[in-house]
Amino acid sequence: MPAEFMDAKTTAEYLNMSISAVYRDALGLVPYKFGRGRNAKIQFKVSEVMAWVRQQKLQ
Repeated sequence: MPAEFMDAKTTAEYLNMSISAVYRDALGLVPYKFGRGRNAKIQFKVSEVMAWVRQQKLQ
């Protein structure tokens, strides 16, 4: 089964950005929070990241 979510590090690597840029700008993406407190994991939905990438296409 393919992964439905990817963490901020994987998202940053895929988009060739720094992790801090992904957190700071969030790229208009909705982050999903799994867990509570300091151990909470912030992840992004793969389909939403791919849709954002398609929107960046220059005409």
